[in-house]
Amino acid sequence: MTAAAAPLPAVSRLPVSRALTPVSKVLRLCLHALLFGLLALAAGRAVTDSAPRAGWVIAACAVLAAVYAGGVRTPAVHSSPRAGAVWLAGLGAAWAALLAVSPDGLWIAFPLYFLELHLLRLRWGVAAVALTACAAIGGFLAHSSAVTPGAFLGPLLGGAVAVATVLGYQALYRESERRRELIEELITTRAELAAAERGAGILAERERLAREIHDTLAQGLSSIQLLLRAAERALSEGPAGVTVPAREPGAAETTGAGAEGARAAAEAAGAGPAVPGGGRAAALAHIARAREAAQENLAEARRFVRALTPPDLEHGSLAAALERLCAGVPGPRVRFSLSGSPRVLPTPYEVALLRIAQSALANVVRHARAGRAEITLTFMDASVTLDIVDDGHGFDPSSAPSGEGGFGLPAMRSRAETLGGLFTVESSPGQGTAVAVTLPLPLEA
Repeated sequence: MTAAAAPLPAVSRLPVSRALTPVSKVLRLCLHALLFGLLALAAGRAVTDSAPRAGWVIAACAVLAAVYAGGVRTPAVHSSPRAGAVWLAGLGAAWAALLAVSPDGLWIAFPLYFLELHLLRLRWGVAAVALTACAAIGGFLAHSSAVTPGAFLGPLLGGAVAVATVLGYQALYRESERRRELIEELITTRAELAAAERGAGILAERERLAREIHDTLAQGLSSIQLLLRAAERALSEGPAGVTVPAREPGAAETTGAGAEGARAAAEAAGAGPAVPGGGRAAALAHIARAREAAQENLAEARRFVRALTPPDLEHGSLAAALERLCAGVPGPRVRFSLSGSPRVLPTPYEVALLRIAQSALANVVRHARAGRAEITLTFMDASVTLDIVDDGHGFDPSSAPSGEGGFGLPAMRSRAETLGGLFTVESSPGQGTAVAVTLPLPLEA
């Protein structure tokens, strides 16, 4: 007889995949042992006591054991309510026969209580338990001439204990199932949260790299492009001071008056005026500056990929880094000024202010067509402010493209707001542009 095929006494119609737990198997084995032990006890007492109907008792015990074993090994009993009811009816008939020939059959009522509560719906199971208890009381009274309270209390208390046990087990099982479902939900939620955190981390790193590229490499590449263009024009200058500009794709060669335009463009690019007869020297100077810019941007790229401090801040203050930035901007004249009492800022503050200044100056060089610009770093009691002002063409901030991925003005605003700061832009067409960022200073310990 296999424990897996036996009915679970304390759970009504549970799925097989949920019922085959260690506790369920132990309960099944206990039920088997209880019923067969009581049958063996009844048959043994009939033999040892030389009961007049000992043969009938042994036969009834054998029939009851055979009916029970057959039902345990029949899958339909556990899957079909009708088959389970038929099996219980057969068990009841065999038990009634045993009860009729031996008073020891009374004790078989207790395992029958669990079978009835397991295989039948709760209301029908309770009714079957009550009927079984009445049959047990009647059988005891038929074999005993004396009527005692124990004849009534024993079967009734046994039935009540069986019902309470089954109901308690079912409540514990339902609670266990709810906890299992909650644990599975928590595991699923944790996996989803981990995936979301990984995605957020990837997005944050992507945005960080995008901002760094925009604020450093983009500006550096623009400077290199202007310097190389100036070098190209300087090389095209003839020995007599006549400039022959390099052709853009699809453009015709320009001479004469076009030379003046080329020299003006070179001057606007920060390359300085064209020197007659000095085209080669000027080109070499521009190329040298372009190489320096390329080396600086290569160092920047390596550092921000590793999330390190910018090289301009490694061996100097923020004010010194901003002053060097103003001195190296191609195009408009940029002046730096410091106001207030400088103080040491946390590295994230210095990086944010430097990157905002770089991005703002890049916009000045590429878009503003400004002649002058000024950067002011102001230290106050509770905040630090960075102002970038130019006299360029200006624009309408309300209609400025916001871009995607956090570039330009959105990137500067994001850097400021990440540190709890305030970012503002004031501009109008033909009136220049003023960019200001204010960061609250951290409290000193």
